[in-house]
Amino acid sequence: MGQRMQAAGGCLTAAVGAGAGLAVWSIDVRKRLWRFEQAPDWSVLYAELPLMILGGVALALGCWALFSRLRP
Repeated sequence: MGQRMQAAGGCLTAAVGAGAGLAVWSIDVRKRLWRFEQAPDWSVLYAELPLMILGGVALALGCWALFSRLRP
């Protein structure tokens, strides 16, 4: 496989990982953001969202690197 194909695969894997992190974060986000009779919890947006996206990217790229090493 050429270097361009590997680079494209890595970028695509990172994008899929970011999407997966965003999808996992969006589950019950309204419930976490608006708690009963309380002010909104903004840490859901500025702390949890970036961490989930970066975690999804890191996990996807780690799996991609592992599988590319194992493949002959």
